[in-house]
Amino acid sequence: MRRVPVPHTLALAALALVAACGWSGAADAGDERPPGAPTGVTAQAGSATSVHVMWNAVASTPGVHAYEIYRGTTKISEVPGSAHMVDVTRLRPSTTYVFTVRARDGDGRLGPSSREVRARTPAAVAADRSAPSRPARPTGRAAGSRAVQLSWGAAEDDRAVASYDIYQGTAKVHSVGGSQTAAVVTGLRPGTRYTFTIRARDAADNISPASTAVRLTTPGTDDGGDTAPTGFRVTTHRTDGAHYLDLSWVPPRADGVVTEYQIQLDRGQPTSLVWGGTPPKGRATHSFYIGREAGVDHRVRIRARLPDGTWGGFSAERTVTTGSGSGSKP
Repeated sequence: MRRVPVPHTLALAALALVAACGWSGAADAGDERPPGAPTGVTAQAGSATSVHVMWNAVASTPGVHAYEIYRGTTKISEVPGSAHMVDVTRLRPSTTYVFTVRARDGDGRLGPSSREVRARTPAAVAADRSAPSRPARPTGRAAGSRAVQLSWGAAEDDRAVASYDIYQGTAKVHSVGGSQTAAVVTGLRPGTRYTFTIRARDAADNISPASTAVRLTTPGTDDGGDTAPTGFRVTTHRTDGAHYLDLSWVPPRADGVVTEYQIQLDRGQPTSLVWGGTPPKGRATHSFYIGREAGVDHRVRIRARLPDGTWGGFSAERTVTTGSGSGSKP
């Protein structure tokens, strides 16, 4: 079904799942065993009705296609094989839950369960509309070229702080329990400048203002060349007298699921595209209205917001002419 045309804008879909992710490493090419059990599994209550579950990526050949998340013996969620965290919602307050994670490869083989992890949701507080105070005096340091260690002063709340959410720019990249005032954020890029803030959350899902920013640069070098979408193509088609641009590309490999892009048309202000639901596993496509006049040249390129919250490199720029019936040119 085609989106309703909106001149020179892109449709912004509601983001149904936000998850930071990790790409699996390659195992022995001749190894056709099921994936191993996920390690490093943790579960932390985010509010009275939600728990944040995280795990390490599993190496497998063929690669991990999906992770299945279980509450007790019941499968409650499934995320793409590139993801390694999920927010489990619609839970009951004051309840202890047991979670496990299993990896499934592209041939459908299901690996063993991870170790069990437990999390207890805090009690619900009726009519609690008071947000916690902002976390105080955040500091940080690089912990190698792909991680940083952050710490902050505890926030105050009229009940209690249930969790702390860590943001890189506007992207949530990590979460820890309300009793913790430090975190290690991994999956970063070498030689990259980051800006982190922390927000406190209470059991009623009231969220504090952001802390002051912590600005850190990871050591090493990274030219960003491998962060750009590849295989970028642009074609044009005409429907009911209107011209549309049809984009397709291969998402960059990253330590996580890429859910947001910026599309730059004719070197103007980039426009955001956010996937609703789970992003495509392979080549992605998107179409948008461009106008009613034929014979107009347009230059287009695209870049991805990476799971660490930074923007990757732009793809190669393509030029296409409306009404030409041909594909893009370098």
